[in-house]
Amino acid sequence: MTTLLPERAPLHAGTTSRADATVPAVTAAPPRFDPAVLRTRWIQVPAGDADATARAADHGVDFATAGDRVWETDVHVYLPVAATRRQGGEVLHERIVLALSPDVVATAQPVRHYPVFDKAIARMRRTPWLVGSAYGVAYALLYALNEAADRVVAHASDVLEEMSDEIDEATRGVDARGREIGVRDMQETITRMNRAEEIVSRAQESQLSLARAVRHLRSEIADSDPVLAGLVETLVADVEGVKEHAGFEHEKVRYLQQAIMTSLDVKQAQIVKVFTIITAVFLPPTLIASFYGMNFTHMPELDRPYGFTLTLLLTLVAAVIPLAYIRRRGWLR
Repeated sequence: MTTLLPERAPLHAGTTSRADATVPAVTAAPPRFDPAVLRTRWIQVPAGDADATARAADHGVDFATAGDRVWETDVHVYLPVAATRRQGGEVLHERIVLALSPDVVATAQPVRHYPVFDKAIARMRRTPWLVGSAYGVAYALLYALNEAADRVVAHASDVLEEMSDEIDEATRGVDARGREIGVRDMQETITRMNRAEEIVSRAQESQLSLARAVRHLRSEIADSDPVLAGLVETLVADVEGVKEHAGFEHEKVRYLQQAIMTSLDVKQAQIVKVFTIITAVFLPPTLIASFYGMNFTHMPELDRPYGFTLTLLLTLVAAVIPLAYIRRRGWLR
């Protein structure tokens, strides 16, 4: 007797059989980061490197003609950026120029290994499809420059926070031990604050040029790559956010500088007030002393038994009267 196997039930739309469920679905492999492809998209031109300059010239790039301005040719758009970055405890301000075309992006940079661009390479490793176009590489480079500027502004903010106690003492006029702070004691604080203001001002300048470069990149992409265009829009907002942060820190520095300068003005005014009071107190006794210092033939009050004592008392009263008047008017406070 032959045993018949039951037929499989027909598959409904949207369902799979058990046999099919055991077979893994075939998906497209994600793109992988390829340094060789990146080298074809990105040409780094360090200052004074003749070979890199010649290689860029083969692609029609001429940084000398562009100069420090935004310059457009039939193939390239040159985007200068005033970059700022930290190197140890020092803040460096450097000039970067991007020559952007649909096929390749070239960067004129101070040194062969520019540390800021390490973050751009890390971003392209995480998002390998950016290497597929020159615009994607340019986005990663501008993203790294913006991150470097953000760290510089954060550094300036930390410096101001570290100086908060010194600034508070300077505005109060006394230190933690109750000792009065003089102008010499404030010199170091003022110098450090001026450095912080310079750092923030340079960061603002950097963000202005960076924002201009990102806007040009956005216009170059237009509607050709909606995903990359969305990333560039986010970068535009990030650049603006760092610029606003730098503006806030700049206003903070200016306010603290104004507070310290006001404290110095008050201190100097107090010093002038002390000398003015001393002058006012000793002016009448000086007048009396000058009067008795003149060569007279006869001074009748000196012939009396208490004439000299009365003269001293008169001098003392002449000094007390202006002092009492100044105190009554509240000029001693």
